[in-house]
Amino acid sequence: MGKTGEETGADGSMASIADYYAGKNVLITGATGFMGKVLVEKLLRSCPKVRTLYLLVRPKAGQSMQERVSDMMKCKVFDRVREDNPDFHQKIVPISSELTQPALAISPEDVERLTSCVNIIFHCAATIRFDEPLKHALQLNVIATQQLLNLAQQMHHLQAFIHISTAYANCNRRHIDEIIYPPPVEPKKLIDSLEWMEDSIVRDITPRLIGERPNTYTYTKALAECVVQKESSKLNIGIIRPSIVGASWQEPFPGWIDNFNGPSGVFIAAGKGILRTMRANNDAVADLIPVDVVINLTLAAGWYTAVHRPKAALVYNCTTGGINPFHWGEIEHHVMSSFKRNPLEQAFRRPNANITSNYLMNQYWILVSHKFPALIYDLYLRLSGQKPQMMRIFNRLHKAIGLLEYFSRQDWEWNSENMNMLMSHLSPEDRKTFNFDVRQLNWPEYIENYCIGTKKYVLNEDMSDIPVARQHLRKLRNIRYTFNTLLLVFIWRVFIARSQMARNIWYFVVSLCFKFLSYFRASSTLTN
Repeated sequence: MGKTGEETGADGSMASIADYYAGKNVLITGATGFMGKVLVEKLLRSCPKVRTLYLLVRPKAGQSMQERVSDMMKCKVFDRVREDNPDFHQKIVPISSELTQPALAISPEDVERLTSCVNIIFHCAATIRFDEPLKHALQLNVIATQQLLNLAQQMHHLQAFIHISTAYANCNRRHIDEIIYPPPVEPKKLIDSLEWMEDSIVRDITPRLIGERPNTYTYTKALAECVVQKESSKLNIGIIRPSIVGASWQEPFPGWIDNFNGPSGVFIAAGKGILRTMRANNDAVADLIPVDVVINLTLAAGWYTAVHRPKAALVYNCTTGGINPFHWGEIEHHVMSSFKRNPLEQAFRRPNANITSNYLMNQYWILVSHKFPALIYDLYLRLSGQKPQMMRIFNRLHKAIGLLEYFSRQDWEWNSENMNMLMSHLSPEDRKTFNFDVRQLNWPEYIENYCIGTKKYVLNEDMSDIPVARQHLRKLRNIRYTFNTLLLVFIWRVFIARSQMARNIWYFVVSLCFKFLSYFRASSTLTN
């Protein structure tokens, strides 16, 4: 595969993105994941003349490869494509593969088919679990990437290899440029060293290996970038680094999301009234990036890499913080407001979460607002003959939020020159069709659509049932007022009614309030 030359249209002008993908065979890993689905949908809808999409898919327990792809294509995300082309599934060819096996467990027949026709590869597959054991994370994020690169070098017509990394691969740095930094350790040496070690030994040494990075995910993604860079002299390579990937902004429709990962699970827990406190910095930038922005940039980068064939691998930091910043405190306000307007069904409590950066304050609210209500509710379930579950739910929630704390308490600065450069190369039409200009993003509107998306697409709740959900919130409010009144009476009976000093303090406070009200009323009368 050559490293020079440019692809042009019939009239000699630079080919548009859709024109470039016309007639191309595309190989995609991670196609059944959140980002993979959006990538497949966007290619089919905006590049309708694309020839074939080869999807590397592994069979799951009780489900064949074909069944997984068939289920994926029934997903709501493909509704727009289905309207335009009911036979879109004919362009999708699943390839049986397993990322944890040698040579990705692709059959010789499939290897021959792929090497003879694939023009571009999008490598989206990865484990995104922050607490993944290091050995497994290495296998999925590093070794599988190397094996895919080995396959790519056998391809006769390959024009671009696009690798999806993460903006947090180098989170041990505060300022992150669009370059590939030296790896924390030579990937091959680490893989060879861990191969003979028992899992318990690897688990014990993992904290020392990952060093300043918070988890095995960011650590192995940094190693994967190094592995990809080593092949950049032989392949045309682009690396996309998205930050915290959230629901769609515009495409295929606003607010589409299909999982509880990252902020989605936190938003749902807050909307259900389960989450009442979270440790984060209100003033820190919440670097959310809509999934359709990432995919549009990815497809544009694939076009640019294939057409312009840059001499070195180009890195694209796909972030919002330095261009259109939005803070965790603002997210808290808009999420709470949205769920009060569009409440989730059968909420545990009224939505009322707060963010604090203070550890002791956070622990206090966890005790008062999480653990104590969970104990009471589980006691009620036991007494009514049901299985207690609320404490288990809160423990899982605390674990998930604990994994996110590192990213919600501090800021990073990402250089985005390559993203701006790529945008400048797009035609006005391509800028509209493959829009990744986050300066246009209206955050309050996006968060509103995100919250509604979790309700519609993750929880499968009907928007027509919102009046019933609002009535349920009013019921919860009345229960809360009743409880607070009974608590006040109890405190009065136990403490104030039995102590002369407490009564004197109480009467003093009441008299002050009465005097203030009298003064306010008199002032209002004089003003009138």
